Amino acid sequence: MQDSSQAVQQAPLDLAVVEIFRAVAQEQSITRAALRLGRVQSNVTTRVRQLEESLGVPLFLRDAKRMTLTDAGRQFLVYAEKLLALEEEARQSLRPGQPSGRLRIGSMESTAASRLPRPLAAYHAQWPEVTLALSTGPSQPLLDAVLAQTLDCAFIAPPGVLSDGGWQAESLAGLDSYPVFTEDLMLVLPAGHAAVDGPQDLRVRSLAVFARGCTYRDVALQWLGASTGDVERRVELLEVDSYHAMLACVAAGNCAAVLPQSVLALARDPVPVRSHLLARLDTLLVRRSGFQSAAFDALRDQVAGVTQPAKLAKSTKRKTA
Repeated sequence: MQDSSQAVQQAPLDLAVVEIFRAVAQEQSITRAALRLGRVQSNVTTRVRQLEESLGVPLFLRDAKRMTLTDAGRQFLVYAEKLLALEEEARQSLRPGQPSGRLRIGSMESTAASRLPRPLAAYHAQWPEVTLALSTGPSQPLLDAVLAQTLDCAFIAPPGVLSDGGWQAESLAGLDSYPVFTEDLMLVLPAGHAAVDGPQDLRVRSLAVFARGCTYRDVALQWLGASTGDVERRVELLEVDSYHAMLACVAAGNCAAVLPQSVLALARDPVPVRSHLLARLDTLLVRRSGFQSAAFDALRDQVAGVTQPAKLAKSTKRKTA
């Protein structure tokens, strides 16, 4: 016969406990996790300790102010996300055409700012029983998160190659994709910069960009000649974390940036700049192949009905001022 400790270690995982673990990992606090879950703190503490005993490893480092994951905890969180996502997908598969539950959406920051507020508001009005969880990031990390099942879907610009002024997107293995928006990707320069026909005309020494994994960054670097190793001679890359910071760098007078015209159009008090069209890129809504969710289907249908603002069509023929 097996002793009691072996029996405990082999006990099946309780998804309710897995959800508690995830909440504590995300909140880094028993108190905040208990408040979020509607449980008493002692219950959350007990369930986390029982999970650690069952798995035979500590999942958290505890100090007076917060709970941080151990290496084992970080590893288990990956599987916890997959387990809870699969449970949600299973529930929704039994109710086709009836969106419900939680939908985890990833988005490029530009899309979240300029394209999603109106359709997401309309979605919530039509399907209030769906909880939408939106997070932002560069395209490649978003693609990785969808494949890893830590996101259900994402709005991304696909990686690819700049050829003859057009963006040739790569195929996305393991994903279903749906074109939903088209962006005019602009090289934005100080207002006093001369007209630009090619990278040889660039007169600034810096290019403000997001971190690696951003497709728009790749477009800019390929236009500048990254494929020939010439980009380092042309500009210094300045990594920033927002489009506001990009425009501030451009306004300072010796920096360029690349961003969608739809983001430029958002400014209430726009900075005078000169812009040059680099490429036109589709924004794709992607999901993992085989993922079934009425909540996702409703989102896809909602954004498919969004029309592009007519004023963007002429954006490449004038300065933004």
